[in-house]
Amino acid sequence: MTFIRSAICLALLFTCTQVFAADSLASFLGKPAFERQRVFDDQRYPNVVVTNRGTVLVVWGNSGVVVRRSADGGQSWEKSITVAESGYNGGGATVDRTTGDILVFVEDRQPPAPLKVFRSQDDGRSWQLQSTEIASDSNGNHPSMHMNEHGITLMHGPHKGRLLRPTRYYAGGGEQNWPKQYTNAIYSDDGGRTWKTSGPFPENGTGEAALAELADGRIYYNSRVHWPKRPRNRRRREGWSADGGATWKDWKIVDVLPDGDQGRAYGCMAGLTRLPLGDRDILLFSNLDTAAAHRERVTVWASFDGGKTWPVKRLADAGRSGYSSMVAGQPGTPSAGWIYLHYEHDPFKGAHIVRFNLSWLLEGQATGDGKIPTLVTE
Repeated sequence: MTFIRSAICLALLFTCTQVFAADSLASFLGKPAFERQRVFDDQRYPNVVVTNRGTVLVVWGNSGVVVRRSADGGQSWEKSITVAESGYNGGGATVDRTTGDILVFVEDRQPPAPLKVFRSQDDGRSWQLQSTEIASDSNGNHPSMHMNEHGITLMHGPHKGRLLRPTRYYAGGGEQNWPKQYTNAIYSDDGGRTWKTSGPFPENGTGEAALAELADGRIYYNSRVHWPKRPRNRRRREGWSADGGATWKDWKIVDVLPDGDQGRAYGCMAGLTRLPLGDRDILLFSNLDTAAAHRERVTVWASFDGGKTWPVKRLADAGRSGYSSMVAGQPGTPSAGWIYLHYEHDPFKGAHIVRFNLSWLLEGQATGDGKIPTLVTE
């Protein structure tokens, strides 16, 4: 019995060490690499996450929600697995780094709409509907899930282990309600069964957001803006949280990052991820980089100082493209050293998945907003 207990403890220690370990910068460098595959041929709405075991999961659909798994770091993909027979992918797919469970959020229709939450406890192979409670925000408004970047597990400070994902308040939907809409987030300290809703992002007219935890425990928040009457409405918004995602402050316009196609003030869902590098705050952002009034040219930007500057960008697809989601691989798994970009393509009737390393991105175009650190280029 003592031997069995010791074996279990060692296994748990190994799992936690693997999940919370930092990768090395070298794993994301080496020879530049970029590979693309088609993963879906219809519908819309992408998310991508990497499980604790390193399995890459692409989440998809607005007429039922499905996932596809890759257990070999993105080289090959299994057939689609149904999460929900009907409904919209609500975005915000979240891996609980403490338990390894994965959560997918499904709304019955174009939101605001009733919500279902599905959980997988077997690395994305099967999904079960769970009972979920989500509290209203400080204004008394209930959050909508659609259509935000994946969620995260906090790794630092007093809220370590908290699940956090971006959400929004729709205000009934429709262009006439844009001035009342705003982004926010939901957070859970019990593994995703009950959730509290954060305070509103401090600019109205925003929606479809992304977030990342920095090494000092602060949360970086980046949002689309819908309301054309806002200043610099073709550029992204950012803000910060110092309390584990409960409140947001210090918002500003990010002049270097476009909010979708620049020929109109409408914006586009974007991808955001942080490389798992200990105290190095390297963030990657994906969105469209075009002067046209239609969606095309999905591009990736890099920040080496936690979002203060974005000195380099590289085009990932010159063709028609739309919403995107992005995630970094997990240390010690087949996904290590890779960055995954899942985006709408052709146009909005299917999706591609791209995997690339940081070396590929470093060969991109300088933006004039800051410099790439010498330590990275060496």
